[in-house]
Amino acid sequence: MSSAPSVRRPLKTRDATWARALARWLAQRRVSPNRISLLSLAFAVLGAGAMLLVPFAEPAARITLLVLAAVSIQLRLLCNLLDGMVAVEGGLGSRVGEVYNDLPDRLADPLLIVPAGYATGLAWGPELAWLAGCLALLTAYIRLLGGTCGLPQDFRGPMAKPHRMAAMTLGLLIAALAVPFGWDGWILILALLMVAAGAAWTAARRVHVILDALESR
Repeated sequence: MSSAPSVRRPLKTRDATWARALARWLAQRRVSPNRISLLSLAFAVLGAGAMLLVPFAEPAARITLLVLAAVSIQLRLLCNLLDGMVAVEGGLGSRVGEVYNDLPDRLADPLLIVPAGYATGLAWGPELAWLAGCLALLTAYIRLLGGTCGLPQDFRGPMAKPHRMAAMTLGLLIAALAVPFGWDGWILILALLMVAAGAAWTAARRVHVILDALESR
């Protein structure tokens, strides 16, 4: 992430004592924010791999894989939090930081959404997951589009990145609890439906705000 990024997602956790302490510890050790951003992508790949293995695993292993995927999502979000804090508060940003900050995010979202459709083991799970993943990318594209139109980038939900990752994390954890009953696939379907519907609503809201702002100029 750059030392003076044009836009930062408003996050309450940025003011948390533990987050500031961890960011300070990383900055003191000169850990590059760009490496933290790449690490977030590595956690996304780990989570995707865990979900893709679910249909081939025994019940006990499926539980472990679903929990691992949920933990990977949270570690991805932790990296997303820390890269900006180390860059800005730690003064370790770089000229190419915006690329490292944004591109891994665009790859990580579908990596942590689409494989959940295959983990369901249901015939139409992958199609629903691809729809949810594409809609997630669309919300980010519309946010960036507003910026190219000279408007403040809009992080509103109801299914912005933190919200869809929370939905996926919760869905994976509940699915893990539901494995003994054979309901894990349907729990993941429900989570994907929530992400898809919420992302579509979010995209529509953001487009509406952009059009209103441009027409009122």
